[in-house]
Amino acid sequence: MTAPIQPDTGAGASATGHFDPTRLKTRQLALIVQLDIHRSVLHAANAAHMTQPGATKLLRELEETMGVELFERHPRGVEPTWYGEVLIRHARSVLAELQHAYEEVSALKAGLTGQAMIGTEVTAATNLVPQAVALLKKRFPKIRVNIEMEFSEVLVQRLQEGKLDMIVARIRNPDDLAELHYVPLAEAQHALFARVGHPLVKRKALSWSELAPQTWILPPKGNVMRNRFTQLFLERKLALPTDVVESSSLPVITSLLQMSDMIAPLAREPLRPYCIAGAIEPLPFEFDLKLGPAGIVTRRGERLSPGARAMLQALRETAGFDTQGPGAADH
Repeated sequence: MTAPIQPDTGAGASATGHFDPTRLKTRQLALIVQLDIHRSVLHAANAAHMTQPGATKLLRELEETMGVELFERHPRGVEPTWYGEVLIRHARSVLAELQHAYEEVSALKAGLTGQAMIGTEVTAATNLVPQAVALLKKRFPKIRVNIEMEFSEVLVQRLQEGKLDMIVARIRNPDDLAELHYVPLAEAQHALFARVGHPLVKRKALSWSELAPQTWILPPKGNVMRNRFTQLFLERKLALPTDVVESSSLPVITSLLQMSDMIAPLAREPLRPYCIAGAIEPLPFEFDLKLGPAGIVTRRGERLSPGARAMLQALRETAGFDTQGPGAADH
C-alpha cells in the first residue's frame, strides 16, 4: 500500500467537499474490489465480466468522481493507495448489503423459505411463542421453525454461541447487555401448586413454617428460580426444605403433582390449562417470587436470515411491540 497522494480538483470533487453519490456505479465498486483481489486490471476486468479498456475507463471515471487517485499503476499491475483502501472497504460493505437485499427480495418472491431457530423459557413456551409461530406459518408456510425450551441461562449462552437466532429469556448478567438486544415483556406471576384435593388446599392460609416440611419439586441448583426460592427461606431464617425432587421438565412436574402430595413453585400461565381441567390448583398462599421479566433477546448487530427476521417480526407483533405488518421487521 502506497502513501496517499494529495487530492486534485477534478470534476468530481467540489470546492466545498460536496459529494454526489448518484455519480457512483455499482460496476465501479465491483471493479475496485476485484482490483484489490487481483492487483491486475486485466484479471480484475475478467473477474468483473468486462473488457480491459472498459475497466480502465470505469476506474478513471471513479477517480475523477472521488477527486483522488485510488490505485497506483506500476509495471507489475496496480496497488491501492490509502484512498483506495478506504473506498474498497466501503465498496465491499455496499455490495454485501445489495446481496442481502437481493436475497430477501428473492425469498419474498418465492414465498419466503428458510429456517428460524428460537429458544424460549417455559412461560413464553405456553402462549407467546406458539402464537407467534402460528402467525408466522400462516404468512409463510415454507419457513422451518425450530423451537428449543430451556432455562434462561442456557438459552443466553446458546444465543451468544450463534446456535439460536433469538430467545425469550431473562438476562441476569448486565455484561451480556453489551452484546445482546433485550426488549422486556410483562413479568410472570408465580404461585405454589398442588393437586386438586391436596390437604393444604382447603386451608384458609398457610405459613412458611408449615410449607417447609412438604415434599417440594424444584428446579436444579444454579437456576434463577431455585436461587430466589432459597433466598426467600434464608430471609425468613428458615431451614431449607430437605425433601426435594429436582426437575426442569414441566410434563414431569405436573405428573408428579397430580399423582402425589408434592408441591411446586411455578409460573401461573403454563399451569392455566391444568387448573381449568381440574387437575392442579394453587395453594392459598401469597408467594412473592419475583424473577424479573423475560424479554425478546437477539444479538446486537447480527444480520438475521429472511426466515429468522420474519419469525422475529411475528414474535414482536404477538407481544404487542410492533403492529406494522410483516415487512416492518427492523433488525
